[in-house]
Amino acid sequence: MAYTVNQEYKSMARVPDDFDQFWDMVKADVSRIPLEPEVVPDAMRSSDDIEVFQVFYNSLDNVRIAAWYCLPRNRTGPLAAVMVVPGYQSDPPITKEWARRGYATLSVAPRGKLRSKTQFDPGYPGLLTYGIVDRNTYSYRGFYVDAWRGVDFLLSRDEVDNSRIGVTGSSQGGGLTITTAAMRPEIKAAAAGAPYLCGYMDSIELTSTYPYQEINDYLRLHLESRDQVEETLNYFDGINFAHRITCPIIINVGMQDNVCPPETGFALFNEIASADKTMYPYNDQGHSAGRAEHGAVIESFFKKHLG
Repeated sequence: MAYTVNQEYKSMARVPDDFDQFWDMVKADVSRIPLEPEVVPDAMRSSDDIEVFQVFYNSLDNVRIAAWYCLPRNRTGPLAAVMVVPGYQSDPPITKEWARRGYATLSVAPRGKLRSKTQFDPGYPGLLTYGIVDRNTYSYRGFYVDAWRGVDFLLSRDEVDNSRIGVTGSSQGGGLTITTAAMRPEIKAAAAGAPYLCGYMDSIELTSTYPYQEINDYLRLHLESRDQVEETLNYFDGINFAHRITCPIIINVGMQDNVCPPETGFALFNEIASADKTMYPYNDQGHSAGRAEHGAVIESFFKKHLG
């Protein structure tokens, strides 16, 4: 029997009254921390057509963040840039394919990911519930900022055209794409796949799979903390960031996704403020959300909006 998705699904996420003030304060905190970018050529991973660099920069709480940075060797003038953000269980790839298309490309490893574990490493599972009863200690406070800070790195590069920066990722990368597009107006185009971190409290009822089950596991041991958990997550739910997204954006979901329920993808999409937004639902697709065929859609989308 086919699974029917309610495309008008209303999330239980609610925007706190001081949502914007909270995040503006976080952004102010990190703005006082020098970026101190370090760019190290990686000869072993470079090739005849692509230069690869290991990148490091400072983020919130002075956590040092790692990334991969790729550039086409044959370039003239400033380049459009694509920032790639990672999934929950995957480590950031070296995105040479975007450099071969003519982009400067940054693949960010937020705290806890490979090469960014020295100062913060809650493990997997663990990241989703670390510090979850307080918005000021919750893991994704720093994790989100680590991605946003990648935009600062791109803005610091002479070879990057600051007016042509995009962001993309799937699953957790989809969620990071949403929050980055919302909080960094320098983002001119965004492509979010199977967005995780959207509809947290909805998802723990709509699906029985991990990572969201980490929250149910936590609540079984700390039932008295449910109100605090829900209050915290309202500050981090991607659906509550949607009103700040004004750039062109595309979203793809798998209509059979039992990891990131498609209902939450539609709830997110319906709240996005941008006048230029398109949803790509893939029938009979799970968490891959049509990745094999959707790659060409993303490539065409960035070519249109970033040039």
